[in-house]
Amino acid sequence: MAGPELIRDTRAWQAYCREARRRGGRVALVPTMGFLHQGHLSLMREARRLADAAPPAAGPRLALASIFVNPAQFGPREDLARYPRDLDGDLAKCASAGIDAVLAPEPADVYRPDHQSWVEVGSVAEGLCGASRPGHFRGVATVVLKLLHLSLPDVALFGEKDWQQLQVVRTMVRDLDLDVEIRGMPIVREPDGLALSSRNAYLSPEERSRALALSRALFGARDRAARGERDAGALRAEARRVLDAAGLRVDYVEIVHPETLRPVERAEPGSRMLVAAFAGATRLIDNLALP
Repeated sequence: MAGPELIRDTRAWQAYCREARRRGGRVALVPTMGFLHQGHLSLMREARRLADAAPPAAGPRLALASIFVNPAQFGPREDLARYPRDLDGDLAKCASAGIDAVLAPEPADVYRPDHQSWVEVGSVAEGLCGASRPGHFRGVATVVLKLLHLSLPDVALFGEKDWQQLQVVRTMVRDLDLDVEIRGMPIVREPDGLALSSRNAYLSPEERSRALALSRALFGARDRAARGERDAGALRAEARRVLDAAGLRVDYVEIVHPETLRPVERAEPGSRMLVAAFAGATRLIDNLALP
C-alpha cells in the first residue's frame, strides 16, 4: 500500500492545496497531533468519503491530514515534552485510511521567532478546560486557523471527544466568516467504554481500570436522564460520586448547553455532560449528550 505524500514545509503544503483548489478539487482535512488511534482514523475515513463525494467533473479529490504537536496549546507544566509521537506509524495508519498527503511541520515553521498574532475566542473558551488550562484554547484556535488558511479545505473534521474544542473552532469559523464546513465526528470507545485518546498510553493497567469511571459516570447520568431525572445538580452529584469512588481527582463535572457551553439547571434533551479527571498524573476528558 502506497503511503501518503509527506510534506514538512508549510509553504510547499499551501502551494499543493492551492493547486488542488485552482483545478476545482475538493479537499477534506483532519487536523491531529499524531499518535493516531481508531478515533482519528474514523475521521480520516470520513474525510476520504467526503472528498470522493465531489461531482464527477471536479478536480483532485484530496483527503488530507496534519500531524503537529502544537506547543501553543500546552501550559508550562503540561506534557508537551513527553506527548507520544510516532510519525512512521502514523503515516502507515494514514495510508490505511486513504489519506493522500500529510503535513508534518516543525514548530519553528508554524511559529516564527517573532510570532505575535493570536486568536482569542470568547465565552465558549473560558470555562471547563479553558478555566483549567489558561491559554489552551488560544493556542488551539490559532493553530487551527493557520491550518485552515494553509490547507483551504472544503470541510475539516474534528472528534466530539473534545466537545469544547469543537465549539471553539465552530465559533471561530462562524465569527471570522471562514469558508469551510466544520464537521464533528462521534467518539470512538474501547469495548469497555473508555474513550480513545492518545494520552491513554500514559495509563498504567491500574490507572486505566480506574479511568473507566469517566464513561460509567456519563452512561449512568444518561440512564437517569432517560428515566426522567432533569435536575442537573442531582445528575452532576451522582457522576462526581462515581468518579470519587474510583479514586480519580476530579477537575470538573458539568452539564451545559451544547453550543454556548453555559451551565444549565435542567438537563433538557441535547444538553451535554462533560467530565475531566486525573487518573494518576494523566488528565482525561469525556462527554456525551443527555437524552
